[in-house]
Amino acid sequence: MQWLYQPLNLSLQIGVLTVLLHIVFGIGIAYYLSGRKTFLKSIIDILVTIPIVFPPIAIGFFLLLLLGKNGLIGSFFSNYDIEIIFSFTGILIASFIAGLPLVVKPIQSALDEQSKLYREASYTLGKNELETLLFVIFPNIKKVILASLFLGFGRSLGEVGITLMLGGNIIGKTDTISLAIYNYSFGGEIEKAILLSVLLAVISIAIFLTLKKLAYV
Repeated sequence: MQWLYQPLNLSLQIGVLTVLLHIVFGIGIAYYLSGRKTFLKSIIDILVTIPIVFPPIAIGFFLLLLLGKNGLIGSFFSNYDIEIIFSFTGILIASFIAGLPLVVKPIQSALDEQSKLYREASYTLGKNELETLLFVIFPNIKKVILASLFLGFGRSLGEVGITLMLGGNIIGKTDTISLAIYNYSFGGEIEKAILLSVLLAVISIAIFLTLKKLAYV
């Protein structure tokens, strides 16, 4: 059952770590982008939104050029024998980037709405910016935050294009559950591809039902 365990285990590890990164950086970016717009915010907003409108395989290619051994960023890490491409790190970066817009954009929108309603009132009551964020605004948008993180997790499980470029689709090492379905279907092992597809469908339905429940909680 190694053929089943390896891609599933890898995908779940990547998914959990992606959620943790989205909690820290996704929410942080959403908070930074909310409120008054500046030129720098507009640039970052565009970069965050790109995975929604740009083909994943093309994003993966540009990241490959950037993070590869001879790339602007990759060459720096190569000097310290740290490999990003065709590794666990590369898959994690792909997952994080692919799901980032699904986390940032809804939370950013919710923060913009909450800022108008609660921020000034909280400041009037003597709360500082951090207290307002943690104890007033975040509790009021907790459903949006949870839903966004679930969407990011689901996107992580289904990601193929960027992962293919950064992870290299090395069987037994960097093949996630989605890439394993691709490999088995083209390798003629249809039964394995079907089983993995059903498993991924069950997880996706569970995420959908969770999101639906959050909408009514």
